[in-house]
Amino acid sequence: MEFIDLKSQQALIRADLEKRIMAVLDHGRYIMGPELEEMEQCLADYTGAKHCIGVASGTDSLLIALMALGIGPGDEVITVPYTWISTAEMIALAGATPVFVDIQEDTWNMDPTLLEAAITEKTKAIMPVGIYGQTADMTAINAIAAKYNLPVIEDAAQSFGATHHGSQSCNLATIGSTSFFPSKPLGCYGDGGALFTNDDELADLMKQIRVHGQKEKHHHPVLGVNGRLDSIQAAVVLSKMSLFDAEVAKRQEVADKYSQAISQSDFVKGGLQLPQVADGNTSVWAQYTMLSPDRDALHERLQAAGVPAVSYYAVPLHLQPVFAGLGHKAGDFPVTERVASQGISLPMNPYLKDEEIDQVVAAFDAQA
Repeated sequence: MEFIDLKSQQALIRADLEKRIMAVLDHGRYIMGPELEEMEQCLADYTGAKHCIGVASGTDSLLIALMALGIGPGDEVITVPYTWISTAEMIALAGATPVFVDIQEDTWNMDPTLLEAAITEKTKAIMPVGIYGQTADMTAINAIAAKYNLPVIEDAAQSFGATHHGSQSCNLATIGSTSFFPSKPLGCYGDGGALFTNDDELADLMKQIRVHGQKEKHHHPVLGVNGRLDSIQAAVVLSKMSLFDAEVAKRQEVADKYSQAISQSDFVKGGLQLPQVADGNTSVWAQYTMLSPDRDALHERLQAAGVPAVSYYAVPLHLQPVFAGLGHKAGDFPVTERVASQGISLPMNPYLKDEEIDQVVAAFDAQA
């Protein structure tokens, strides 16, 4: 059983992949070739955003967004401690200070009720994360941001394709950011990412920043990075978009089967918390993650049943050595710490067979 099955996906689009990759080899424009513009238009149309800017990785997309907003030393950016390190890492790399707020008990995304208390005169942006495939409460977050005239960067590395009250993830904030890391619901075969915005000036600036701050040949009005996306990765994303909606529907079907079966097990009575999708949200189920009070025992049980399982973000960001200078200690963000210590993820991909799903849920049978 594959935790993430890219082989079955590739088999469906192999001919199209080869055609698109051969086209790149034939025209020889390996960096920012015509596939990039085609991909950008495709994803802009999909999300409803006016602009899409393809970049070298999801991590680069966060840095470029921060740079475009002029964020640097002395500034603060509010985010969450329960996420992959790049979210806070890029804030620090830009010279700013990551300020953490805790997450919600149900969705494990940013808790908007804690947001205002974290805003200071130094706050220059808010960066919520769409963890495990659904967006944060962007309506509430955007309302608070508007009150304080703050831009919002939506870290949608895991939530591309999800919706919030009918609007697409990546088109819910000042800037949307996503990742095409191969394991993501929409991934390429290397590193890649994209930025989204409806602001013409920000779009132009982010395009400059991704090419060393270059506006035109030999002219660099701003500092930038080498954040260009290569043509082959753009071609892979384009090919995968032909399957994307069907794959999301299948992911949702797998999640429903998991939840329906596992909710009837004695494990739930024993404190197992199943994932929840907030009202008004849809999820692309980048992962199917549960909370178990005895995670190690559950992990051993799943292993014995031949079911791979993964624990993500087991050490939250506020307890990482690299952020020791922020002065946080255990207990500062109790919801994050509980989720980090109890989270365990089941196999999630659109190519799980019915018998494999049955094998997963059978591991939760008290008699197993």
